[in-house]
Amino acid sequence: MTVVRRCFAVDLNDDADVIAAYRRWHEPGGPPATVSAAIRADGVTELQIWLTGDRLFMIMEQDMARAPSVEEKRERDGANPDVAAWDRLMASMQKPLPSHPGQTWVEMERIYALSEQL
Repeated sequence: MTVVRRCFAVDLNDDADVIAAYRRWHEPGGPPATVSAAIRADGVTELQIWLTGDRLFMIMEQDMARAPSVEEKRERDGANPDVAAWDRLMASMQKPLPSHPGQTWVEMERIYALSEQL
């Protein structure tokens, strides 16, 4: 099993009510069980979302042997009404990073690891 850590960022609409709602939707039991099951089916073994101000940072650990291609994931998610509804709801609260107009959840590049230092 090859588990890879991937990190992503996106902003929320800078509105206290939107940020509070986003937090509530991500409390235990907030996401529909079918959404969590779809994430796990993609080989995701751990997923955390961190928040500062209106910036979100997601850390995802994924078993790449079970990870679908981008096309397969898009097709599966689009065919699942619960996942599609969840994606629309979350997108309504998010805004793209200034550096990536029109795109949410931008994958980040790792540029440092303590384990690689002398």
